[in-house]
Amino acid sequence: MTLTDTLTASLEDYLEAIFQIIAEKQAVRPKDIARRLKVSNASVTGALRSLAEKKLINYAPYDVISLTSDGKTAAKDVIRRHEVLRDFFVKVLAVEETNADQAACQMEHSIPRDILERFIQFAEFIEVCPRGGSKWIAGFSHHCDQGDTEEHCEKCISVTLDEVRNRKKRKGDRRAMTVVSLKDLKPGQKGKVLKIKVRGETSRRIVEMGVTPGAVVEVERIAPLGDPIDIKVKGYHLSLRKEEAEGVEIESL
Repeated sequence: MTLTDTLTASLEDYLEAIFQIIAEKQAVRPKDIARRLKVSNASVTGALRSLAEKKLINYAPYDVISLTSDGKTAAKDVIRRHEVLRDFFVKVLAVEETNADQAACQMEHSIPRDILERFIQFAEFIEVCPRGGSKWIAGFSHHCDQGDTEEHCEKCISVTLDEVRNRKKRKGDRRAMTVVSLKDLKPGQKGKVLKIKVRGETSRRIVEMGVTPGAVVEVERIAPLGDPIDIKVKGYHLSLRKEEAEGVEIESL
């Protein structure tokens, strides 16, 4: 059982709001939460007391609110569920972002963990499968909006077969694919992890964070001096030191 399994949907919303406000303003007060969630001050007070009783926040009237260590973990879990669902709706189902965000808000509280992980696996499969990728998703979006014909399907299959044949020709030749280290990716770029070249404690830490061979990673932000590098993998937001990212071999997608 996780920390969020004992929370109601409403309390999860409060926890998520507190985490996001702290990220934006470094401090959060009840009025900030009331404004964010469009609820009354009395409702906020009741929710804060419940979260404090569960030891997820530090709360006292008229004082700044902060998350406990367990509270941060629980909030990140809620946010991860929301982002995985929203990204799936946008990137795989080609749903408009506002509608996707609203649907994710409604579903994030009830989706079982094993099904959430399957969403992630399917999205990663689409990223790396020769029949998938952005072209396939764009084709699905066009099909939903315009409909399609068997002639279009035949053309798509022909193009895909050509791409698969070209990949087979390059099989075993790393020089034919774009292989870089994770530190070389720019914000917004994605890659599939091929190999973890570092050893020892650093390797263990990277693997525990979900950066494993076959995983799809996306660089979100690079600090002004290039360290740290913020990435997204399996729905988690992580920070890697530059030297750690340099030891991760990536196939650019």
